[in-house]
Amino acid sequence: MALDDDLVVNRSLVIPASELEWRFSASSGPGGQSVNTSNSRAEVRFDIATSPSLNDSQRTRLVAKLGDEVRVVSQTERSQLRNRTAARERLAQRLREALVVPRPRRPTRPTRGSVERRLDSKSRRAETKRDRQPPAAD
Repeated sequence: MALDDDLVVNRSLVIPASELEWRFSASSGPGGQSVNTSNSRAEVRFDIATSPSLNDSQRTRLVAKLGDEVRVVSQTERSQLRNRTAARERLAQRLREALVVPRPRRPTRPTRGSVERRLDSKSRRAETKRDRQPPAAD
């Protein structure tokens, strides 16, 4: 996978490399003596609102979850190449997670056994507490 390749998010979404905007700057992370001279911090931006590679449902879901633009920064590695790779992977992961459509919850009723177990445990607990009471004076 080359860094100027298209970003494959999932089977239905591939983002062309031309839609990704990169910026590089000095990293505050590890790097030794080279940290002051190299721009190893990588930032990638993807404009969701104006991207032609998204269909309407994808755009609606992504804007609702991530906003009009998604930005990912990586500065954990010493080299710019590894930070670029990490940023691409993190961007793909965020988009992938935001595109997941949650399954609708089907309301269920408790089973008869679970209701009986709950009521039995309540009555046992009540009996335990009743046994702790001092005897009633008649």
